[in-house]
Formats: sequence, C-alpha cells, structure tokens
Amino acid sequence: MNFGLHNKIAIVTAASQGLGKASALALAKEGATVVICSRRQKEITEAAEEIQASTGSTILPLVIDVTEPYGIKKLVQETKIRFETIHVLVNNAGGPPVGSIASLSDEDWHKGHELTLMSTVRLTREILPMMVEQRWGRIITIVSIAAKQPINELLLSSAIRPGILGLTKVLANLHARDNITINTVCPGHILTKRQEEIGLARATQKNISLEEYFKEAASAIPAGRLGRPEELGNTVAFLASEQASYINGVNLLIDGGAAKGIF
Repeated sequence: MNFGLHNKIAIVTAASQGLGKASALALAKEGATVVICSRRQKEITEAAEEIQASTGSTILPLVIDVTEPYGIKKLVQETKIRFETIHVLVNNAGGPPVGSIASLSDEDWHKGHELTLMSTVRLTREILPMMVEQRWGRIITIVSIAAKQPINELLLSSAIRPGILGLTKVLANLHARDNITINTVCPGHILTKRQEEIGLARATQKNISLEEYFKEAASAIPAGRLGRPEELGNTVAFLASEQASYINGVNLLIDGGAAKGIF
C-alpha cells in the first residue's frame, strides 16, 4: 500500500529510542523526510544514521528539549529553514516519574505537566498554522493506555494525559475541514526502555525479578505478550497517510486488548 508520504516533511520528538524512534523509522520507510530530536546529541545522531541507512530517506537530527518553549521554537524554525514546511507532527515525550500522591512533590507535578501536556500544546500551536495554510496535515500524539484506563502506579500520567485526549478531540473538530487529522495513539505494555523502568519499579514493589514481572504482565494481556515498538510505529505511519484521511479525533489503543473499558 502506498501511504502517500513521499515528499512529506515530518517531525518526531523524543526519537532517539523507543516509540519515537519506531515512529520515525516507519515514516522514513514510507519515504517521508523526518526531523528527529532528543536532548542527547550522541543518541539522536546515532538514531538518525541508523534510520537513514536502513531506509534511504533524509533524516535530520536535532538536540532539543521539548520542555523548553525556546527549544520548540528552534525545532520548528530549523525545520522550516531546511525544508520550508511541515506536514506531519508526531508529539512524543518521555513519561513522567512513577510515584504516589504522598511521594510526588509540587515540582514533580510541574515537570510532568510541562513534559507531557505543554510540549504537545506548544508544538501543535507552532505547527498547526502551516498545516492550515497548505490545507494538509497530520498530528499524532503518542500518549498511554493510562489516558484511557488510569493506572495506580502512574499517577502523573493518569492525571495529565487525559487532557491530551480532550485537546485532540477539540482540535480535530475545529480543523477537519482544513484537511487536517489530529489523533492520539495510546500504547499499553510495549517493550521499550521506559517500560523496563516502570517494570523494574513494579517488580521491586512485588519483590520479584523484572523477568517475572514481564511474564506476569503478559499473562494479563489477551494477546499473551508485550507489544513491539514497530507495531506502534506502523500505526503512526498509517494515521499519517492519505489512506487514513477520514480517521480524525480518535484515541486509539494499541495494547493487545489489555484495556477493559468499552470507550
């Protein structure tokens, strides 16, 4: 299937590893030019070289901290200078820390808000006008199953991420007539470094090994296994495609059936 992404310019944030990197790889495989960013120079450069070598697409790595408003403006400006416009935005950021209402400080809450919600708000605000002007755009935000089904250990995510679902729905309503789709993907247990960090915290609480925890987690998923990063990446590429032009305002679970609710 031709996803129609040749000659499209995409930005994927937090793309040196995990779900961001998988999304950038999937878009590059479809012929998109991809700008990727991370706070770490070595890791983002290596990710760009790897993706470019395996796909032949142009990959531009930038060192950006998405919690800094100036960094977001710099990311968008450098992309515009190099490629003139932006067609696809994949909002992604590392998850906020694990903790309880007693252990999380005001500073933790502030940092979680800046990282999780405000990075999405600021990036979307910077890029959406270009999409409106060219009457074509795709905005996909990587969220979490916690946005649909709150998780006790992920208090910050469970409290903040549902706001992104509301933001997504409102913007989709307002800009569908501009030929812009705005969706979220909500991954469940997908084997990434972040998942290992969460798994280790939970395994420690249960006094079991990380391997034992992952086995226990997989047994609770109808699919019987954890997800692979490329399974989310391929979904992101599809939502960015011409074939997904009538999918808008959707909060899509990618969780092997783990979520228990209907909505």
